Amino acid sequence: MSTDFQPIVYLLASHQYGTLYLGVTSNFMQRLYQHREEIMEGFSKEHGIKRLVWFEAYDTMDVAITREKQIKKWKRQWKIDLIEKENPDWRDLAVDFGFDMQPSTRLID
Repeated sequence: MSTDFQPIVYLLASHQYGTLYLGVTSNFMQRLYQHREEIMEGFSKEHGIKRLVWFEAYDTMDVAITREKQIKKWKRQWKIDLIEKENPDWRDLAVDFGFDMQPSTRLID
C-alpha cells in the first residue's frame, strides 16, 4: 500500500484503553511524523497521543472524511471494538512503517 497522498482515517492512542484521537489525512507518513514528534499544537500533543492503533485507506478524500465524521459520532466503546477487531493487543502499527515504537504514556499508580 502506498501511504503518500492516499486518504486515510486513523486512530491514535496514548496507551491501551487510553485517550484516543481520530484523524483523517492524505499524507499518512507526514501526519504520523507530526504526531510522534509533537510538531503541531493541539489535543494529541496535550495528551501524549502518539501510538497508531488503527487505520483504513480510501480511494478519495471525500469518502475518508465521511468515514471520519461517522466514527467521530460513535461511542467510545465502539471505537475500542473497532481497534480490537484488527489490533487486539493495541500494538503500535507505525512500527510497520519504519517508526520507532512509542512507549505507553500510561501513568503507573
